[in-house]
Amino acid sequence: QPLTMSQSDDADMVWRPGYYQPLADRMVWRRGAYAARGTAARTASSTAASSPAAASPAASSPAAPPTPAIEPDVKKQEQQKKTKDAAVQESRVNFISNMIKDDLQSGKRTNVLTRFPPEPNGYLHIGHAKSICLNFGVAKDFKGATNMRFDDTNPVKEDQEYVDSILSDVRWLAGSLVGRDDPWDGEVRYASSYFDDIYAVAEHLITTGKAYVDSLTAEEIREYRGTLTEA
Repeated sequence: QPLTMSQSDDADMVWRPGYYQPLADRMVWRRGAYAARGTAARTASSTAASSPAAASPAASSPAAPPTPAIEPDVKKQEQQKKTKDAAVQESRVNFISNMIKDDLQSGKRTNVLTRFPPEPNGYLHIGHAKSICLNFGVAKDFKGATNMRFDDTNPVKEDQEYVDSILSDVRWLAGSLVGRDDPWDGEVRYASSYFDDIYAVAEHLITTGKAYVDSLTAEEIREYRGTLTEA
């Protein structure tokens, strides 16, 4: 049987779970609003009333009212916004992969082939590391291939020492990513191996009027180029 609080309605006490608590302003929180103490039912189970805690007064300040629950539609809107923001962020970060996915799904491309084309005139730096991870990583993600091709178009500044150093760095950085000692596909390639083909293409473009040989001096180039403020 529930027990009614023994104090009169004029007493400055209110029942809290397990104990009576003084209530200075003589108001009780009931169902989302404050009500006068005298109008609120104060009951407790016989077990709670008989426990030692029932006779122990607590702090003199009343407990804060419960936090209003967020409406379900508000929660849904917040979740939708978080999902949308996450999708936008992923699209910005992985825009290259997203473009590849679109081309493969649309049938514009059927396979992925990337290349890492350093110029062997020095040692690799942090920018090369980014390119290595991108090209070898994208090819691995889409089950494609990566060519290792040296852009050796200026023999005066190039040296075999740089070639060996670059290959060693690529093996170190991309080998574990791809899962083999030589992470590139096929043999190592060199742009100089295609010089004859490149020359033939250049001749064809010139003879068909789609390209020309620029014979201007350095001073004439600067004059024709103009400046940032005038043509």
